[in-house]
Amino acid sequence: MALTTRRRALTTLGAALAGTAALPAAHAAASRRRHGPHPLGHAHAHNDYAHPRPLLDALDHRFTSVEADIHLVDGELLVAHDQAGLDPRRTLASLYLDPLAARVRANHGWVHRGWPRPLQLLIDIKTEGAATYLALDRQLTRHRHLFTTYAHGRVRPGPVTAVISGDRAARAPMEAQTVRRAFYDGRLTDLGGPAPASFAPLISDNWTSVFTWLGSGPFPQAERRTLRGIVGQAHARGQKVRFWATPDEAGPARDAFWAELLSAGVDHLNTDDLAGLESFLDAREDRKARP
Repeated sequence: MALTTRRRALTTLGAALAGTAALPAAHAAASRRRHGPHPLGHAHAHNDYAHPRPLLDALDHRFTSVEADIHLVDGELLVAHDQAGLDPRRTLASLYLDPLAARVRANHGWVHRGWPRPLQLLIDIKTEGAATYLALDRQLTRHRHLFTTYAHGRVRPGPVTAVISGDRAARAPMEAQTVRRAFYDGRLTDLGGPAPASFAPLISDNWTSVFTWLGSGPFPQAERRTLRGIVGQAHARGQKVRFWATPDEAGPARDAFWAELLSAGVDHLNTDDLAGLESFLDAREDRKARP
């Protein structure tokens, strides 16, 4: 009788220990289920085309904003950072427009399956702005059902929102349109200006042109107030905020920098390190979810 009781106790103890050991694995599986399909609203892939699989790598890491630099060459829009990198096979259509159209068809109307919000396609014009934009507009029109559209004073959301950055000469032909499938990337000088969010939904600028802090040591209080003022002013007008020339080397300084930007309400974190930003954002979500 004593032996039977002891065996039962050992069996119960073994089950309890097995259950305890399974807890981390269960938590990890739950975390994967929670994180896996959930796109990262703050994640912007700077110079996305430099990755081995343009667009696709960023989408696999659940990014919701990607950046492509374009050059108008003999009537074609080529994707590259500078002229030395131009390749006639790497077109905006082949790397971005056609794959996005195919993905939206496969995902029942959206870029990320089950996430009914537009992907931001930030298109940075590297050649003369007006001519390049007009060529771009023709390509966007071919995919008219893919893009968020401004028409006669109203905005109709689509699976992808094209935002035009780079050469400022693109602004005039854009403002002249009563119907367009692209929006303007404003600068801090546009903040509080006459352009509404229906024209310039994004305010972007060089971090180092305004701030000195790069993540090491405490964030100066005056700079923190300036950052929060910028974000507050933009958000009050329905605009989002992004900075480039930000720290991107993995380490505590970058994590501190990203944390301050998120705390201030900055909408897009600029990075070339897709896996690094994905891990950072998932870790923050995990910390928030803990009791």
